[in-house]
Amino acid sequence: MDSKLPSSVRSTLLELFGQIEREFENLYIENLELRREIETLNERLAAEGQAVDGAELSKGQLKTKASHSTSQLSQKLKTTYKASTSKIVSSFKTTTSRDGIWDVSVARTQPVVLGTASADHTALLWSIETGRCLVKYTGHVGSVNSIKFHPSEQLALTASGDQTAHIWRYAVQLPTPQPVADSSQIGGEDEVECSDKDEPDADGDASSDCPTIRAPLTSLKSHQGVVMAADWLVGGKQAVTASWDRTANLYEVETAELVHSLTGHDQELTHCCTHPTQRLVVTSSRDTTFRLWDFRDPSIHSVNVFQGHTDTVTSAVFTVGDNVVSGSDDRTVKVWDLKNMRSPIATIRTDSAINRINVCVGQKIIALPHDNRQVRLFDMSGVRLARLPRSSRQVATEGWCAARRGARTTPCATSSPAGSTGKPLAGTSTSLRCCKKNKAASVP
Repeated sequence: MDSKLPSSVRSTLLELFGQIEREFENLYIENLELRREIETLNERLAAEGQAVDGAELSKGQLKTKASHSTSQLSQKLKTTYKASTSKIVSSFKTTTSRDGIWDVSVARTQPVVLGTASADHTALLWSIETGRCLVKYTGHVGSVNSIKFHPSEQLALTASGDQTAHIWRYAVQLPTPQPVADSSQIGGEDEVECSDKDEPDADGDASSDCPTIRAPLTSLKSHQGVVMAADWLVGGKQAVTASWDRTANLYEVETAELVHSLTGHDQELTHCCTHPTQRLVVTSSRDTTFRLWDFRDPSIHSVNVFQGHTDTVTSAVFTVGDNVVSGSDDRTVKVWDLKNMRSPIATIRTDSAINRINVCVGQKIIALPHDNRQVRLFDMSGVRLARLPRSSRQVATEGWCAARRGARTTPCATSSPAGSTGKPLAGTSTSLRCCKKNKAASVP
């Protein structure tokens, strides 16, 4: 039967129905896996002499038994890998951010503050303890796509859609935190207790009374396209940027001089990350690869290409030792050993594209923000530890922090733009949430 709909409308509808069909297929597969897990648990119970004749139990009793066993196994896993349930301790209501928040970062020096990068052309610094805005940076004329803090000074590095990266100095005085009642509790749930409902904003504009910085100390200008990410090399004397012009640039911070232009990717770059203790850089790209650049020898730099994904590599980050974790739109996360780049040492398969991943180095936990509005926590071997519940907005990135030396590691904030990652949509509301683990192990 011939359709009277315009071809463009008809193709859009077919695509949408195809997406719906894929979602139902994922649910069906997940249901089958759950059934297999229940069967496995029942087999374990039988081996331990706890099995009961099925004729003596109703279907409801069997479900209760399996559910109880699943809960016990989940609790054992979380205890083993030092993961537990969480709660929201702060909510940063970015009422002045009129567009998506693409990145969050935590300062590595005192005072410890949280930084956010927004598509509304601003970067904001926040008090983690009180949720108050401390500084607003307005020097960019395009979307601010990433923010990173200097390893030893009060300097911030922001990358922007205006084809530049800015280095700017901030000075903040943290407000006195209000005393909070101790609500620690033993958690047995696999899901963090977070509410997705907007909290009343009694203060109105969260950053209207913030000090504003309008110009950078240094502007890094060599790219011919959107700058998606930037990071400091170890020591903080050099910085690297990644751009849609398919190059990554290495700069001297003091002079803004371009030291190296790193070429080789076939499509736009999506992310860059530096090693915390060595002069190593990883760049990610839409060409399905990520590359390792080695600057440890000042006279020459080498490059290794990592292939293993089938779609855009959205980010690749360093972890402890010689490992790199990469995430992709192909719905997988892979853990690599830099000494053997032929194949990953672990693969995590998910039901949704992966956005900018983050790793808690102290506890070796990987945080995966998904296009399906979830954040999942895994260990380095691919075992899932916990899951934050669905947000009403897509989760673009997630960050970790330790508020002070010896403090407990915190999955510090999740940013939730309403549009798709890397493609800001105007007029979207945003919010940040700071989630804290009740029983997480101390940072070494």
